[in-house]
Amino acid sequence: MKRLKIFIGLLLILSFGDKTLANDSIYIKVHFLYGSKPKREFKDIESKWFGGKLGGHVGIEIDSNKIIDFVPYGDFHYFAHKDKYSSKYATHDLKSFWEIFGGSSESVKKLTIVIPISLSQKLKLDSISKAYTQQTPYDYAFIGMRCGAAAYDIISQIGLLKKYTYRKTYMKIFYPKKIRKRLLKQAVQNKWSINKQEGTHRRKWEKD
Repeated sequence: MKRLKIFIGLLLILSFGDKTLANDSIYIKVHFLYGSKPKREFKDIESKWFGGKLGGHVGIEIDSNKIIDFVPYGDFHYFAHKDKYSSKYATHDLKSFWEIFGGSSESVKKLTIVIPISLSQKLKLDSISKAYTQQTPYDYAFIGMRCGAAAYDIISQIGLLKKYTYRKTYMKIFYPKKIRKRLLKQAVQNKWSINKQEGTHRRKWEKD
């Protein structure tokens, strides 16, 4: 009887341990706001967005409702400066992220990819995000790093995408669609969760 109780106890511990591991799975969410421009008949009520249909925005949700994204801060630069940065890594909640260009979060075209990561990847992500929000590592510029390339920089450092040099990163990831296509391909291959919302009919939205 004693051995039976011990055996049952071990089974309960193993069962509880499996559930704990399942509940402690770590994920990040990469959010994409699609680029767009007003349709002709709505140009008086819909605003223009930076980059138009080749614009949009991308951010990484590192904790629940805490999104880190790269934005201009100060004078806009066409070419990246080496010592005078007009940029910052900002943090947003989900609503303010989707509404960064104006409009409501319910009316924009958006995509979210949910990516499972390891504990070591999460710790490295937290370290990078803390360092980058305290001191921006590069300038925001038309010919230079912008939101897509900056998100790629972080994601590549934790091993989810191929790592490039600084120059190669902004040349290859010139706008958000470039990183979105890469992550969508991986999402299909790895069966990651994908959540999508279509945008208002008053705007012309970019396509995947």
